[in-house]
Amino acid sequence: MEKMTSSKPYLIRALYDWLVDNHQTPYLLVNADYPGVEVPQAHVNAGRIVLNVSPQACRGLHMENDRIVFTARFSGLVVQIFLPPAAVLSIYSKENGRGMEFAVEEDRSIPDLSTTPSAVPTPSRPNRPSLTLIKNDAPDDDPT
Repeated sequence: MEKMTSSKPYLIRALYDWLVDNHQTPYLLVNADYPGVEVPQAHVNAGRIVLNVSPQACRGLHMENDRIVFTARFSGLVVQIFLPPAAVLSIYSKENGRGMEFAVEEDRSIPDLSTTPSAVPTPSRPNRPSLTLIKNDAPDDDPT
């Protein structure tokens, strides 16, 4: 089976279009500590930042499969924002909270040594469902 690309960038773009088409303000909740994220650190709170990506709030928005790029104003200064889609934790409407939350993704460029075959115990037999035979105590020649 051929490996497929992540669906996350496609879902982010689709939800963005859906929110804008419905006159909502799309917000991105971003893991600011994710590798490659470039956001104004003064606006990061507990490793997270909320970005207003509405057409009125940002300029030059490009949502690609490997990056989301735009410029926005923070405290009156124009700032270039860059983030990998994997850093997006959710996209939602400011007005009603509707949108989608994503699972936290690890940086795939750094190998996770905890899942190497030597570190993960392998079961002695595959985890398969099993059936148990239950003995019927009724006599075989029951006339009923």
